[in-house]
Amino acid sequence: MERLTELVTGHKIPVGQGAEWVFDWLTAYAGALFNALAAGMQAMIDAILFVLTAPHPFAVIAAFMALAYALQRRVLISAGIGLGFLFILNQGYWHETMQSLTLVLAACVVCMGLGVPIGIALAHRPRLYAWVRPLLDLMQTLPTFVYLIPAIVFFGIGMVPGLIATVIFVLPAPIRLTQLGIASTPAALREAAVAFGATPRQLLWKVEMPSALPQIMTGLNQTIMLSLSMVVIAALVGASGLGVPVVRALNSVNTALGFESGLVIVVVAIMLDRLLRFRRTS
Repeated sequence: MERLTELVTGHKIPVGQGAEWVFDWLTAYAGALFNALAAGMQAMIDAILFVLTAPHPFAVIAAFMALAYALQRRVLISAGIGLGFLFILNQGYWHETMQSLTLVLAACVVCMGLGVPIGIALAHRPRLYAWVRPLLDLMQTLPTFVYLIPAIVFFGIGMVPGLIATVIFVLPAPIRLTQLGIASTPAALREAAVAFGATPRQLLWKVEMPSALPQIMTGLNQTIMLSLSMVVIAALVGASGLGVPVVRALNSVNTALGFESGLVIVVVAIMLDRLLRFRRTS
């Protein structure tokens, strides 16, 4: 048994060294690509942050209330979102909340822009999805702190590495739910559309996408919730927002600061959930 144990433990598989070699190679030969990617993401972040912070807070609150009523057609939800933002403004976390919303919205743009097309492609290729599924499992189960290391190596400190880590963690959700929605389209609908001469493009846009809309909207909801859960972790790599006071409270054992900032994150999560909850119209 000792010889067997020595045989197993005597030659360590160089997993860490292999990952380090990959990171060094990418840094040396793909630096321009990462710089361009960082510049594009930073421009998107700056644009979203400007839209949220340039107007007066009351104008932003009114815009969110109008958006809530347009999406949900319920005065109570619109009023609740208004009260939630007024509570955030009262607690003095308005700017931090807008910074966190910027990170969440940017992550939604990237994740939904990548996740929906990939989910559609995988739904039409079941064998490929069987190969991709372990990668999606790895992206969601790998500790999120591990993502911060290559994010810092490739993109430095700031909002961009926080966005990259968030996208890697969140991306499997819209992919899985979009794939599920497209693959779950009733066969009778597909057969009827094909029988009436629908092209593959028409089949996708007029049959599969409307049928999969609830799952796609659930993917959007999950993307927002998971992105919001990353704001504290993103603060560890220099991302601004509500994660900063949480980390500060943790380092100083400041109960009041931690409870205030944590409650604000909860309020933001509830507002976003109510704002984008899908309601099927009959």
